[in-house]
Amino acid sequence: MKTLKQIVTDIKASADEPGESRNALIRKFVLYSPKMPLRLHHEQLIAEAEQFRLTVYDQYFTQSDILINCFSWGSGKRKILLSHGWASKALDFYELIVELRKLDDVQIISFDAPGNGSSISELSNLILYRDSVKAIIEKYKTIDFVIGHSLGAMANILALQDVALQTKLLISIAPLIKLKENFEQSLDGVLVSKSDQEIFFQNFESEVNVSADYFNLLNLYHLDKSIKHLLAFDPEDQISPVAFLRDFLAANREIESVAFTEIGHYKIIKSPEVIAFIIKNIEKV
Repeated sequence: MKTLKQIVTDIKASADEPGESRNALIRKFVLYSPKMPLRLHHEQLIAEAEQFRLTVYDQYFTQSDILINCFSWGSGKRKILLSHGWASKALDFYELIVELRKLDDVQIISFDAPGNGSSISELSNLILYRDSVKAIIEKYKTIDFVIGHSLGAMANILALQDVALQTKLLISIAPLIKLKENFEQSLDGVLVSKSDQEIFFQNFESEVNVSADYFNLLNLYHLDKSIKHLLAFDPEDQISPVAFLRDFLAANREIESVAFTEIGHYKIIKSPEVIAFIIKNIEKV
């Protein structure tokens, strides 16, 4: 978190100094995921996990294979994958993992995406998240329940579509829908001008070879309609605005959505009501 605070301070201090140095700061602000240390209860749960590593290829930042740290609890036949959001980690699902472990015949799998938690990488992006999910699927072949929060929910959808996995149930919790608008919201929050934002998006397109507008589930979503997809959200969520969700749900009426009020974007994965909703729907399958 100290690194992010310093980046923000430097961006504000360089407001009247346009140029490559400022552009690099803005890029780092968008693509750097702040890290929070594990607490004692997290460390205790990690100690009970089987820990392993997988690799994903980083085509944007290092042009090399990078390691992701992964964790699993249990050895049951029913596999449950948890994909965390931006600036998060596997153990942020602590409360959910505790409840999932009470289910019969399950194995719970999660990971720290590149640049998040314990997985070492300076920067991260949606593609690295997506490829991390694909690496998990490749290892286990079959995942029965796929659960994701925020950017992790978006990554789950893209990964499932790429590998054509017929999972039994997909649960998206406060998913991001429009990545460019999320970037804009973050940049507005640190007072980056629209002209500087435009330079960032031009540089982003040159680096990634597609426009930031491309990462929009309204256009990218084509999940097999036979897969049951549940979506949990808070109508007052400021990170994943309900207006975007409404457009997405209107275009994909087969998705079942449930609103949970007064929870917020980050606390929604810790909410007893949301956790009960997840457990109930897993038990139905």
